[in-house]
Amino acid sequence: MAAIPTHDRIAHGGKAIYGARLGILMLEARFPRIPGDMGNATTWPFPVLYRVVPGASPKKVVTERAQGLLNVFLDAASELVEQGADGITTNCGFLSLYQAELSRHVGVPVATSSLMQVPFVQRLLPPGKRVGVLTVSGRNLTREHLVAAGADPDTPVMGTEGGREFTRVLIEDEMRMDVAAAEQDLLDSGAALLAQHADIGAIVLECTNMAPYAAALRDRLLLPVFDIYSFITWFHAGLSPREFGPPAQGGRPWRER
Repeated sequence: MAAIPTHDRIAHGGKAIYGARLGILMLEARFPRIPGDMGNATTWPFPVLYRVVPGASPKKVVTERAQGLLNVFLDAASELVEQGADGITTNCGFLSLYQAELSRHVGVPVATSSLMQVPFVQRLLPPGKRVGVLTVSGRNLTREHLVAAGADPDTPVMGTEGGREFTRVLIEDEMRMDVAAAEQDLLDSGAALLAQHADIGAIVLECTNMAPYAAALRDRLLLPVFDIYSFITWFHAGLSPREFGPPAQGGRPWRER
């Protein structure tokens, strides 16, 4: 048997950790993170790297626009890249405000917010239809957040703060959550959004903790629902494209098919 050429056995370094291309900047929180939540590692069909950002509480990021935390986020993102991340995302859609600074700082692709899906989803819809957004806090999600994500600032928005569970547990960082009640908050808010805007043709979920309820929301509203899971699995597919392997042995080369 012929020896394998030496050059085929050369490995190259440069990272501290291999096999996890996506780095996730996490808020500093202790509320429950059920499967489907961005902060539950079992959510992802691929390995990820996590970095908790000190001082970035849900209340600080959502209600105070993460003021004073930019440099902490930049440092944490750099650490993820140094560890081996080829792309960076964050644990809160309100961090669209930091999209430009983070992408400029780390030099790798950055997807700060699920809201970045809004303009793409809008292009998918038929004439006369538009995207609606569900958010953890309608009173705090501003036109500036939407513009920073590349979305139309007049995109219809509905918050879940009128419910009895979801927003309160997240913003107050509570240790217990009634999952059925949290789901109902999303269903009620989705219905209210459609009642106010009959032209909505798809929903984008701003909050990264809403993904566990996307299927129930889709079944209730009978509309497509896009969330952080749909966004980041797409994002990751670019960071790590599927390898399909060589053509079957004995077949013609694929270029001739």
